[in-house]
Amino acid sequence: MDSMLNTLANLPWWAWVIVFLALVAIRDIFVQKNHTISHNFPIVGHLRYWLESIGPEMRQYFVANNREELPFNRIERGWIYASAKKENNYEGFGTDRDIYAHQHIFVKNQMMAYKLPGSHPNITDPCFLPCAKIIGSYNKRKKPYRPASVINVSAMSFGSLSAAAVDAMNNGVRKSGAYQNTGEGGLSPYHKQGGDVIFHFGTGYFGVRSEDGNFSMEKMKQLVLDNPCIKAIEIKISQGAKPGKGGVLPAAKITHEISEIRGVVMGKDVLSPATHSAFNSVPELMQLIEDIAEQTGLPVGIKGAIGKLDQWEELAKLMIETGKGPDFITVDGGEGGTGAAPPSFADHVSLPWVYGFSSLYKLFKNYDLTERIVFIGSGKLGFPAKAAMAFAMGVDCINVAREAMMSIGCIQAQVCHTNRCPTGIATQSKWLQGGINVPLKSDRLSQYFKTFRKEFLEITHAAGYEHPCQFTMDDIQVNVDDNDLNRSLSSTYGYNKAVVPFSGIQDLYNCPYLGGNEYMKNKIGP
Repeated sequence: MDSMLNTLANLPWWAWVIVFLALVAIRDIFVQKNHTISHNFPIVGHLRYWLESIGPEMRQYFVANNREELPFNRIERGWIYASAKKENNYEGFGTDRDIYAHQHIFVKNQMMAYKLPGSHPNITDPCFLPCAKIIGSYNKRKKPYRPASVINVSAMSFGSLSAAAVDAMNNGVRKSGAYQNTGEGGLSPYHKQGGDVIFHFGTGYFGVRSEDGNFSMEKMKQLVLDNPCIKAIEIKISQGAKPGKGGVLPAAKITHEISEIRGVVMGKDVLSPATHSAFNSVPELMQLIEDIAEQTGLPVGIKGAIGKLDQWEELAKLMIETGKGPDFITVDGGEGGTGAAPPSFADHVSLPWVYGFSSLYKLFKNYDLTERIVFIGSGKLGFPAKAAMAFAMGVDCINVAREAMMSIGCIQAQVCHTNRCPTGIATQSKWLQGGINVPLKSDRLSQYFKTFRKEFLEITHAAGYEHPCQFTMDDIQVNVDDNDLNRSLSSTYGYNKAVVPFSGIQDLYNCPYLGGNEYMKNKIGP
């Protein structure tokens, strides 16, 4: 026995490597039955699985060109990273984009750009760009709200995002005057760092959930009473990643903290159904909106990915009959987003943002309802030119999710659904979260929003306007097809945007319902 141990102890390192590989080969051939490749080609077969696992990263850095990747190409990501870090986000030697490609956007500049008068708020703060409409104004809610930023953080819940990421984002919106949508995971302590919040709930009613899993008005009232940071409430009808599909929160993922925030029990899987239990019809949805607004005093809106329009038309008719309705509508693109979903849903269910929004807006415009509603767009709109197109189509604000994630360090690894996010943003791993420097990342989100608003204003001024709400559909042209290459938005989508009442950014600055208190108090500039 001793001689055997001595022999093993004296083996050179390469012999141990051979022993290890021999054991792997025995395991591949005689033990495992799941993988044909590693059975037929022991040892070297593992190389195939390893290369497959790092394929997205290899293509991202070494194979794909600057404009090729999806969902965000290298140029788009680079612009966000540079903007967030306050670095040079310019490009030289002209555009490398194919400007004749399908759906390329052209913003039509005016011969002489809009010139700021000497006392204009944007001279003091080139980043000041609030929403032109007041949420809840038409329906005379007790606590109307004007977002101080036209770009805001979209619905992403604590649970899908890490605590550090949510914390960084809320501090970032506090510093930039924007708001943060909680997503349907409930209001966590990390959402309460001083930034404005839109409380969002879906079919699971997390945070406002009764013991039997239904909606609790008492919990909603108490939540709003205890948290003045909540400026509005959003009811999720559907989301772009998986419209019409619920989800399961496995028992293993439910920590004590998540249990407290979401109002669910530990040790038991929690189901988010595909449909709501609080309402079963459009009239019942309308009643819930009015009940919540009456009980809380806050504006109430709905979020949906757009497909069939029959129930949306029923909602529009009911709004005319009753004089009531949602204060805002968030339109999510069917392109999907941060929510994990089966490819069949993310790829095929519901319309892409431009088709979905144009269909819905046209419907509400035909019923002369656009003045009542603040329209919020959500679907890869976190770039000034895309935002100009969205505002020309009728949007009043935009929400960004993946763009916000990239501003705090997301590298588009596309493993959000695995709990192995390498940047610590979309994971509950304490070790991976430890890499997020919350003060630094919050500054970067804030700077991305400020840079976006500054450049968006510059594009707006180039088009001859003071505020992007003044864009019309004839100010933007898009490439359509080879036979009819270029058209205005009005020609492409078959409607003209309704005129948004606007009397000047100074009036928005003086509005008593303007949000972003700390940003306004400190008059943070570029």
